[in-house]
Amino acid sequence: MGHQILFLLTLTTIVLLATTISAHNITDILSAFPEYSDFNNYLTQTKLDDEINSRQTITVLVLNNGALSALTAKHPISVIKNALSLHVILDYYDPTKLHQIPKGSTLSTTLYQTTGNAPGNLGFVNITDLQGGKVGFGSAVPGSKLDSSYTKAVKQIPYNISVIEISAPIIAPGILTAPAPSASDVNITAALEKAGCKTFASLITANGVIKTFQSTADKGLTVFAPNDEAFKAAGVPDINKLSNADKVSLLLYHARAGYTPKGTLKTTKDPIDTLATNGAGKYDLKVTTAGDEVTLHTGVDSSRIADTVLDATPLAIFTVDNVLLPEELFGKSPSPAPAPGPVTTPSPAPVLAPSPVEAPSPTKASPPAPPAETPSGSPADAPMAESENSKTANGAHHVKGSAVMAVVLTGCATVISSLFLS
Repeated sequence: MGHQILFLLTLTTIVLLATTISAHNITDILSAFPEYSDFNNYLTQTKLDDEINSRQTITVLVLNNGALSALTAKHPISVIKNALSLHVILDYYDPTKLHQIPKGSTLSTTLYQTTGNAPGNLGFVNITDLQGGKVGFGSAVPGSKLDSSYTKAVKQIPYNISVIEISAPIIAPGILTAPAPSASDVNITAALEKAGCKTFASLITANGVIKTFQSTADKGLTVFAPNDEAFKAAGVPDINKLSNADKVSLLLYHARAGYTPKGTLKTTKDPIDTLATNGAGKYDLKVTTAGDEVTLHTGVDSSRIADTVLDATPLAIFTVDNVLLPEELFGKSPSPAPAPGPVTTPSPAPVLAPSPVEAPSPTKASPPAPPAETPSGSPADAPMAESENSKTANGAHHVKGSAVMAVVLTGCATVISSLFLS
């Protein structure tokens, strides 16, 4: 009996965890505050909003329009993106936690650290609890000053997202002076060759596709480049045997118009088009996400995004593990062969049975176990921390998938409990 109760409690815990998972939308949150309209617009332009929305625990250090203008007035969008990435902390900080920092100071990882462009402590922020109830923020690079301070809480959804206002931008050494070439200045083939995609670089050059890439790049381009090993894998067709038109379509299938960084791909639900998409065929890709891993599906094969070669608005270049084979050229992936049916033997002649007797009604199944109550003190019961001008109408919406999962798990718990307790 003890094992049955333990089993049911485990199932109930899973259901409770599934129902507490929630998602946030930073643009929806900030849209309620006109004083952050510029900050919100730049999050959208740089696609940082998608990266923020794809993460489960995060803190956004927001700047009002006046404070942000000092950062955005004289810098291109790629530099602004790097600077704003330094204002997105990969941890949850609300006003209470800011004043309970162990030893009074901590270095916290930011979104900029995940770009691969932040050597040393450049992608970290120093948070220090100062005397008199103030909290200072600054670059974690040794010798940097705490040039910004905590102003107020804007919106908190424990322990999912916290939005707090700070007084001034956090500027890491060199982040505003880093070279920011335009997309047309980037040597795409050289970048691909350096990333181990020499075969793909050679193919797009020989077939004239590089010209399409270059003409598209200034308005936004995303490339999914197979590495050299991908072309040697078993099952990959001989590219040279394709017609010129099919060869071009295959290569164009590995890119799409528009700047689509990894954070945007992680929040993509619908199929995405490619440069090969035309009236004769969809040539689209489906995207799935597992944690931080993103996988592209063609209908024939699939490939994960392995590495980021370049992420500089409006150009993104990724490497993929496999050559992407579109259905329009290579058909759908073969379905598995059906399992052989069981061998049958001739059945004996039927024997007439006596008239059926009505069977008694089955014993009524035991009722399902009552739902367990959420334990007190859990994150789901934590109070909603908001500033005095926060609006509860904006914020998180529960993930639909999590809700469906909760219903399924609840049904499973009910059925299993009936079986165990009957």
